[in-house]
Amino acid sequence: MAVPPTYSDLGKAAKDIFSKGYGFGVVKLDLKTKSQSGVEFNTSGSSNTDTGKASGSLETKYKMKELGLSFNQKWNTDNTLATEVTVEDQLTQGLKVALDTSFVPNTGKKSGKLKTGYKRDFVNLGCDVDFEGPIIHAAAVLGYEGWLAGYQMAFDTAKSKLAQNNFALGYRAGDFQLHTNVNDGTEFGGSIYQKVNDELETAVTLAWTAGSNNTRFGIAAKYKLDKDASLSAKVNNASLIGVGYTQSLRPGVKVTLSALIDGKNFNAGGHKVGMGFELEA
Repeated sequence: MAVPPTYSDLGKAAKDIFSKGYGFGVVKLDLKTKSQSGVEFNTSGSSNTDTGKASGSLETKYKMKELGLSFNQKWNTDNTLATEVTVEDQLTQGLKVALDTSFVPNTGKKSGKLKTGYKRDFVNLGCDVDFEGPIIHAAAVLGYEGWLAGYQMAFDTAKSKLAQNNFALGYRAGDFQLHTNVNDGTEFGGSIYQKVNDELETAVTLAWTAGSNNTRFGIAAKYKLDKDASLSAKVNNASLIGVGYTQSLRPGVKVTLSALIDGKNFNAGGHKVGMGFELEA
């Protein structure tokens, strides 16, 4: 078996069917460019259609492949500056070490996190130390013949207690993925992803909380109309219906239209629409 995914990527195929291709209540523009020297620029701007609040961010990425180094800097309209320096496959094959820092000039607030990850066949490990606390985050995923088992924890050293205690179990084949998880012994969840054919992908999610009758259930699908267009739809037990349409107008230009309809209060209004543009040069 190949290298298993990180803990956060377990069940990712189903999550993508529910999240990608939608942008409810937001008008968004994303622009990606790359200079001749290899520096990548990602610019993003969005406006909330309900509040009218606008936000944006600018991100630069630069990689020195011969040294295994990458630099990532990001600024957003909340005036937060973030910098991440990563070294990969240098100390040993499969080991990744990163230092992630952020700074807010207006308040002077600073934060930092040391991230480490190690991956090879059958195993994917991660350990992060958040200096604010400090809090230690650790995760491990083991994989064998399609089966995946994972554990994730967070330990608050200031309070000397576990802040997070999660388990996951799943199975992954070429066109089918099953994922189940238990968070802190009270939150239970599961998802199923299946690629029916080259055009149709489907996903189902189920979640509930111990001691509560609140069960959450959702079904989603993505259908590829042709090589340039796709249609997405999803519905949950709260009768919220989401639809999305993505069209590539030309290479590097993509537009997404989406709408969220409240099936229980269809005549009352309050439905949300969204639009997104992605430009890449």
